[in-house]
Amino acid sequence: MKEIKADLISKIKASFDNVTEKDYDGNRLDFHVETRIIPQILTYLKVNLGYIHLSHISCVDWLEDGEFEIVYIVWSPEDKLKVFIKTRIDRETGVLPNIDMIWRQANTYERELKEMFGIEVDGLVAADEFLLEDWEGLPPMRRDFDTEAYADETFWHRPGREDAMDVREAIIERSREEIPDFAKKYSR
Repeated sequence: MKEIKADLISKIKASFDNVTEKDYDGNRLDFHVETRIIPQILTYLKVNLGYIHLSHISCVDWLEDGEFEIVYIVWSPEDKLKVFIKTRIDRETGVLPNIDMIWRQANTYERELKEMFGIEVDGLVAADEFLLEDWEGLPPMRRDFDTEAYADETFWHRPGREDAMDVREAIIERSREEIPDFAKKYSR
């Protein structure tokens, strides 16, 4: 595995500027790259190096830094190596390049990033067709979104829920187990 990783690092650094890597034990290798080269490096990994499977695209909200970190996870069935391509963008003005021409399923992940985090993706197809209908306000996966306040306003006090039971109360009633002390503060 060390030889495979060393070879991959060498090829990536020879082909792309300003790339840093972090090697983990086992079958994982991370590269931190500039946002503008995301399509190029992912295409290179897929076409030239056999990283044919896009496993996931995820986002980390670095609220205190004012940034989102986008993580593209690709896999090579031949090398048995997971490669994480990471980039950071500004939380308020950052735009990602579209990569659904490389992997078609990326469109679903990119629409999720737009809807759940408010991240713009340049050239995104069907950007407004995902899960949330008539959503207004802060995207719900941002760390500064107040999930508890939203749930209280939206669900708990709706007409017809006067006798609604907290989920923990329903579990206690069914299982006859008591709520652990750490969870009591979340019960109504």
